[in-house]
Amino acid sequence: MKSSLIALATSFLLTTSLAVFAEVTSTVNLTSDYTFNGVSLTGNDPALQASLDYSGTDGFYAGTWASTVDFGNNKVELDVYAGKYFQLDEKIGLDTGIAYYTYHGDSTSDTYNYPETYAKFSYNSSVGKTELNFWYTWDYFGLESGHYITMIAHTFEVASGHHLKATFDRSTSNDTNKWLWDGKKSFNHMRLEYMTHYEGFDFNLAIEDTTMNIDSADSRIVLSVSRTFGL
Repeated sequence: MKSSLIALATSFLLTTSLAVFAEVTSTVNLTSDYTFNGVSLTGNDPALQASLDYSGTDGFYAGTWASTVDFGNNKVELDVYAGKYFQLDEKIGLDTGIAYYTYHGDSTSDTYNYPETYAKFSYNSSVGKTELNFWYTWDYFGLESGHYITMIAHTFEVASGHHLKATFDRSTSNDTNKWLWDGKKSFNHMRLEYMTHYEGFDFNLAIEDTTMNIDSADSRIVLSVSRTFGL
């Protein structure tokens, strides 16, 4: 399933890159730490990341995303995803889709692979953009365990080209016999980030923390620099 999904997504992106009015982009990102809902997947070390994305005028999109990781024997994460964005009215948007996370490093890495569905609501107003997002998987990290994440976030402009984003999310396991977060069913994650751009580069400086008392999820500052290229 893993290889066929990746091959399908790659073939789709290459084929649709010639479609009229469609957009294909690639983003390369260097970050001081790859954190997933506040949990480092690189052992608190830097990561190199890249994506290839297709976006159509009808709201449909698909893409692949890769990052270096360092947990278990895993060294690379490679994801594929597809979804559709709906502009419900002038202020409200809905983004729905499915993603498949794959891991690589040795012969056992594919046991961590899992799918995830999501729904993201956005509301744009004079004070910024508010988001209410949900993710759900029935096979978290290949354990046949349900897991869901809820998030609320708000982004606002503090000056032209300068934005702040505040995020609060909660990760919850549906099967505590298979998955616990620091001995508990759930944990909270808080993140405050500053975003700007200069000379074609995007800069992101964030401070974040979780309610878990483990080294991979304690308070930290994360700096990321990325650049997006049109193809």
